[in-house]
Amino acid sequence: MKKIIRYAWVVFISGILSLGLIILLITNGKIGYMPPIEDIENPIDKYASQILSADGVQLGTYSVEKENRIYINYNDLSPNIVNALIATEDIRFYKHSGIDFYSLSRAIIKRIIFFQNAGGASTISQQLAKQLYSAHANSTFERLFQKPVEWVIAVQLERYYTKEEIINMYFNKFDFLHNAVGIQSACWVYFGKKPNDVSIEEAATLVGMCKNPSYYNPVSKAQRTVGRRNVVLSLMAKHGYITEAQGDSLQKTPMIIRYNRVDHKDGPAPYFREYLRLMMTASKPERKNYSAWQKEKYREDSLAWETNPLYGWCNKRKKADGSRYNLYTDGLKIYTTLNSRMQNYAEEAVVNHFSGGLQDNFFKEKAKSKNAPFSSNLSESEINKILDSAIKQTERYYHLKKNGKSESEIKKIFNTPVEMTVFSWTGVKDTIMTPLDSIKYMKSFLRTGFLVMEPRTGAVKVYVGGTNYHYFQYDMVNSGKRQIGSTVKPFLYSLAMESGITPCDEVMHVEQVLADELGRPYIPQNTVREHIGEMVSVQWGLQKSDNWVTAFLMKQLNPYALVRLLHSYGLKSHIDPVVSLCLGSCGASVSEMVSGYSAFANHGIRVEPLYVTRIENSYGNVLETFTPQTREVITADAAGKMLYMLKSVIDGGTGMRVRRLGFTGEMGGKTGTTQEHSDGWFMGFTPSLVGGVWVGGEERSIRFNRIADGQGATMALPILAEFLKKVYNDPFLGYSTAEQFEYPESYFDPCRSSITFEFEGEVINGQDGQALGNSQDDSRSFGKLDDLFH
Repeated sequence: MKKIIRYAWVVFISGILSLGLIILLITNGKIGYMPPIEDIENPIDKYASQILSADGVQLGTYSVEKENRIYINYNDLSPNIVNALIATEDIRFYKHSGIDFYSLSRAIIKRIIFFQNAGGASTISQQLAKQLYSAHANSTFERLFQKPVEWVIAVQLERYYTKEEIINMYFNKFDFLHNAVGIQSACWVYFGKKPNDVSIEEAATLVGMCKNPSYYNPVSKAQRTVGRRNVVLSLMAKHGYITEAQGDSLQKTPMIIRYNRVDHKDGPAPYFREYLRLMMTASKPERKNYSAWQKEKYREDSLAWETNPLYGWCNKRKKADGSRYNLYTDGLKIYTTLNSRMQNYAEEAVVNHFSGGLQDNFFKEKAKSKNAPFSSNLSESEINKILDSAIKQTERYYHLKKNGKSESEIKKIFNTPVEMTVFSWTGVKDTIMTPLDSIKYMKSFLRTGFLVMEPRTGAVKVYVGGTNYHYFQYDMVNSGKRQIGSTVKPFLYSLAMESGITPCDEVMHVEQVLADELGRPYIPQNTVREHIGEMVSVQWGLQKSDNWVTAFLMKQLNPYALVRLLHSYGLKSHIDPVVSLCLGSCGASVSEMVSGYSAFANHGIRVEPLYVTRIENSYGNVLETFTPQTREVITADAAGKMLYMLKSVIDGGTGMRVRRLGFTGEMGGKTGTTQEHSDGWFMGFTPSLVGGVWVGGEERSIRFNRIADGQGATMALPILAEFLKKVYNDPFLGYSTAEQFEYPESYFDPCRSSITFEFEGEVINGQDGQALGNSQDDSRSFGKLDDLFH
């Protein structure tokens, strides 16, 4: 008997010494992987960056694949979540230092001696060690070797971190699946809440998933997950975190999931989030990285790099260690100017307008056209050229070409019907068509760009770059530039106001003949058939968007001065100084136009769109703040005259449809329609907001046949009108239709010093500051503009 006892002691002591030796070897990295101290001090180094709206709503995240983890502080965790975890996974958590010897001994005895299931003996610290440093074990034997390593790492974690920090790391690290990495993402993905807002039963559901998030998943395994949730609730009651009555009651409640899929194509403001991502991660422009045809793009990007602090922010700013910021792993908090409620109203307005008749009208018009969706005046060769270019831009073409297919083989494939899923305004449709027909089909959908901002601060409240980001990813707010049509007229009229003309000055309403620098005549067409041959005011000309009055003003001024002014209004592209510029032959983006129109509501001061107010790191330290960039474009007096005229456009001109659609607040604006009504524009502003909408086809040749259908008042105006009506009817947002424009102190009468012009047949030669008159009976003769206006 003594020998047996002596032998047992020898085995026991040998085991202890062996275990101690193993632990010593593990600690020194001789057995298994022991992370260096630096890694233990900073175990989680990848956090997603958050995009936050001005009203505190998370719009989305930027992360590496399967690492959509958002950092959260322990203080922001609901006590329900913490209590549920401790009750379920480690009730003695606050009594041990990484290894719970009591639970470990119990598990060993029950499993080895009594062959019973003793439950898990891993502490929260050990589970965290496993999450951080243990690879997936392919066998039980391999898993047994990982356990001692996790014990050592758990003890190290307990040495460097408080209990609260360990729990915080555990929740920040755990992958709840469905791209919900970390507790903050999980709360949002499964319940649409923040971690400090989840209820007891929701906390129990999330903690129950920690046993196996695939097996106990509320999206795919609802019934099984409810059972696991109830186990957690019963453990919380057992250990006194909730009462028995609470536990019984909560176990009877149904599990309500508010699933929010995490995908950069889903969620609010997808075009804005992508634009922000591209802007912040932009590299310093180098000419070699731009194609020959991208000269303008290179110039604009170079200017943005030097003048826009947000452009290329991640590559301009450095962290304390000298490395540059990584948008996908550094856990930045990007506070934007967008308002989530207003963004929702804007997206609703777009969907309602397109699905409520606009797109159907286009389909009906093109139904019997052999050229559909293109204009009937395009030749077959022109259409084929467009389609060939579109084919070569598809992923299908790229992969076929990569696999060695010839052009003839690819053409055959693109003309062979296949099953596919396509977009429609009534929902996604499963259909059979050829890839070529699918290109025509997708091109038949009209596109849009819609931006709204505050005219004084530039804070962008709404950003809708297209109709559906899943299917149409080209951003028509900033990337796309189209002819601006009659929306250019207020810019020209403001030049006239600066030059001394007033809204009440009168001109003869007759056809105007202009000439370019080579003397070639340019005779603008006019759709306004009222008061022909009669005297009309300058204000009337803008109110009715009259081309003859506009052309007359162009004759008094010159294209060079207008080009300089357009650049001052924020139009960035090259603009040719031609007389047809007065009718909007130049191109601009929606954001440029909205910035330009901000001057009319802001006493002549233009403000650049402001997208971000500040950027913080994951710990809440402010890295940079952003302020509005402004520029005085016209005098306050000229701006007051423009405001007077642009209000009349809404109250009695081409923008009157705003009133018929129910918006009653003070407002100025301008409709715009380009040649052959390829583009429909509407620019509008209230005392608090300025917005712009463009609607058109992907190609200029995709357009309505009739101007009644293709004009800005029909295609674009209803979107802004519906949006404003919803915003101003929402008391939560604080806007009021009773607000009025503020006129500058120096502003008295928009019509003071008015003149009656009776110039007929006058021709401008396009030279800077020159105007020539060829009528001998002018009421006034003049040479230089100064002679006319002073």
